[in-house]
Amino acid sequence: MRDSLIEIKEKYNEIIENLKKDEFLSNIKQYTKLTKEANNIKSIVDLFNKYLNVEKTIQESKILLNEDDEEIVQMAKLEITNNEKLLPEIEGQLKILLIPKDENDDKNVIIEIRGAAGGDEANIFAGDLYKIYTKFSESNNWKTKVIDSLAASAGGYSLIVFLITGDNVYSKLKFESGVHRVQRVPLTETQGRIHTSTVTVTVMPEIDENIDIEIKDSDLRIDTFRSSGAGGQSVNTTDSAVRITHIPTGIISSSQEGRSQIANRDLALKLLKAKLHDLEIQKKKEQEGSFRKMAGSGARSEKIRTYNYPQDRVTDHRISYSCSLKSVVDGKLNPIIDALLAEDQAEKIKEMGIV
Repeated sequence: MRDSLIEIKEKYNEIIENLKKDEFLSNIKQYTKLTKEANNIKSIVDLFNKYLNVEKTIQESKILLNEDDEEIVQMAKLEITNNEKLLPEIEGQLKILLIPKDENDDKNVIIEIRGAAGGDEANIFAGDLYKIYTKFSESNNWKTKVIDSLAASAGGYSLIVFLITGDNVYSKLKFESGVHRVQRVPLTETQGRIHTSTVTVTVMPEIDENIDIEIKDSDLRIDTFRSSGAGGQSVNTTDSAVRITHIPTGIISSSQEGRSQIANRDLALKLLKAKLHDLEIQKKKEQEGSFRKMAGSGARSEKIRTYNYPQDRVTDHRISYSCSLKSVVDGKLNPIIDALLAEDQAEKIKEMGIV
């Protein structure tokens, strides 16, 4: 790890020197590229310099142990003890910074929630999950916007698709993809029996101008229909809702939440591009490690989490982590997300062989 850090520091110093040269100052494109490279590794270099300074302090303090003045010796011992505690902490931080960044971490996300096994109860829980993610978004000062929804007659949604915008949204929510299981007594259950239902969650990074997704017009089938509410009840009298089918893959995206057919077409196309990009992400994840394949891509057929209402417990099965259901219902997902992130980082460090 030390050799890698020295190389990064030398590269950073070289870039800084180049940025002072006229040939780069006069070339906006090259200057911008170099500045971006420097910013990407600056935090690593700064932390490594801190590590080197701590090492230097320890070495200088050890020399003072040979002094005749007992007060100086005691001060040196204290300095050595304090700084030796710092070294492993900084090492751990450096290992995390050396992990290659997920290119999608800073992106907004589109989340699709579908009621799966369990009928009405699954749809109701799909609505509950939507509320959980909405509350979590509010706590992070993120904004949510519904793209498409199919309200269920008994409550909740058979499908709801929404966009979350803010800082580094994907980095926090990318582990939410997969099958979420709920265990509770439905309101309609007269004998108090616990029912088990499932909901599928798909988290996709929003496509921005830096990602080029080529879609031919000839590959699309675009249909319009009337927006509808719970039970298929029409909520407007014009065919403003839009459904787009990508013929080569069979992927379908739709929107009925926009104020016009044009707005819905744009939203449906945005969703389609996100789905196609997500498909490429899943292919890449197939070649990665076991945890990242499951947690990063959110294997759609895998049960990733159980929400047990009678026992007030949420369990994430990927990392055997449990916490209070009440806090999760209030949108407090950080303990689960932090635990998943820590496990993912540990797995990547192990795979990279960083020591």
